[in-house]
Amino acid sequence: MANDLGFIDPTYGGGKAKIPIARRPMDLAGKVVGLLDNTKEQGELILQTIGEALREHYGVARIVIRRKEHYSKPATEEIINGMAKEVQVAIAAVGG
Repeated sequence: MANDLGFIDPTYGGGKAKIPIARRPMDLAGKVVGLLDNTKEQGELILQTIGEALREHYGVARIVIRRKEHYSKPATEEIINGMAKEVQVAIAAVGG
């Protein structure tokens, strides 16, 4: 009976190609870190706070904050490519 309901098993493999996880740096000292604001409430404040903590506690050289157009849309290629040229590490925000 349960098989007749049309549920989708989210643990099933799927047909999309898997993207390998990016290599992680050994530390953040001297690195330029990019923070991507997803435009949700408090996202900018959260990122600014994270940026300050990264500089103070981990020796990050500079923080670059960029903002997506809308939380329901992926970041544009322009934003992604621009950050990729400018930063060594990128973090996407999940505001509330």
